[in-house]
Amino acid sequence: MALLNIRNLSVKFATATGSFTAVDGIDVHVDKGEVLAIVGESGSGKSVSMLAVMGLLPDTATITADEMTYDGQDISNLSASERRRLIGREITMIFQEPVASLNPAFTVGFQIEEVLRLNLGLSNREARAKALDLFRAVGIPEPEDKITAYPHQMSGGQCQRVMIAIAIASNPRLLIADEPTTALDVTIQKQILDLLMALQEDYGMALILITHDMGVVAETADRVVVQYKGRKMEEADVLSLFENPQHAYTRALLSALPEHATGDRLPTVSDFFVPEVTP
Repeated sequence: MALLNIRNLSVKFATATGSFTAVDGIDVHVDKGEVLAIVGESGSGKSVSMLAVMGLLPDTATITADEMTYDGQDISNLSASERRRLIGREITMIFQEPVASLNPAFTVGFQIEEVLRLNLGLSNREARAKALDLFRAVGIPEPEDKITAYPHQMSGGQCQRVMIAIAIASNPRLLIADEPTTALDVTIQKQILDLLMALQEDYGMALILITHDMGVVAETADRVVVQYKGRKMEEADVLSLFENPQHAYTRALLSALPEHATGDRLPTVSDFFVPEVTP
């Protein structure tokens, strides 16, 4: 049985000019311990799909699904208290902008210790000891000093490591990483991805990796879902997707990789894929 199973998920937003469909009938599932990559260009509905699962969309969003279950439990209509018991404990999420995701008014130590006190019921002393252990686990240097730092006093890569520490603090069974390396330089991106994959293996978590980077997909994923304009274009295991993509949009994504560039111009998806015009 899938750990997370979603069938026919749709998300619509009320706007001044009418309803806008951001996600249109998506099916997604992830098994225990699996790494699932959801890939597609900006605006394809990747993040919105997972924010709907987390219950983090604004009131202007209307979410419908034929099925939305976690470990066999229906999570489509959880009460606020039921959602708090699940989200942040069993299911956690890492966001695109680590600095913006942390509260600038509190030290990073306070923010992770608050999670530990609320979710695990630890005392202040126990939470501090556990926080230091987590900082060491995610590779934050000099954790005894950094734990009293504010987000603006840390680099983007260190802030992302703090976010990862917070996400794994409750030993979740499912971690959703939404473009976790977007705001980081290339060297730090590699370190963060290596860290996520090592933690996924060590903790036995299922991991959903939201990305637009096909290189990241090739290195990390077991299975891939390709999205475009709110719809699922293709789903396959990672080897099959790269060796024999079935959908024209997937072939266009792969053809637009920088290593396929010729001359002075980088290829783009629009060079290879012309979507059908909806009447």
